[in-house]
Amino acid sequence: MRFKNVLCMCLVFLFLCLTSHAMGQKNVYRATIDKDGVQRVSVIGGEYFFNPDYIVVKVNVPVELTIKKESGVVPHDIVMHEPDAGIDFSLQMASESKKVRFTPRKVGKYPYYCDKKLLFFKSHRDRGMEGTLEVVE
Repeated sequence: MRFKNVLCMCLVFLFLCLTSHAMGQKNVYRATIDKDGVQRVSVIGGEYFFNPDYIVVKVNVPVELTIKKESGVVPHDIVMHEPDAGIDFSLQMASESKKVRFTPRKVGKYPYYCDKKLLFFKSHRDRGMEGTLEVVE
């Protein structure tokens, strides 16, 4: 009987985890401004995800993203193309950390994503490898 209770609780927990993921729950990171005036955020990418997948930064304050890819053979990149907002880069992800700096000049919500795609398969972005950079006052 005890085994059935444990199994039931495990199934409920798994269901709740899957449901929250399916409902689009985001991993939100609010950047703070370091002593040197830069907002620093570490982003990890992997099997069709970014962590965090929702980043909040302040407008007109420099941002430095440290980008790293989890181990694996599938190639990934991170792309943000919002030149009017002062954000425009495309960076191949690797197991070694890489940095990209920009200063967001416009309040708004801007997507970042992996633009990789293999032949006839869904793109990595279509498979969920995207996030949002929210620039606030």
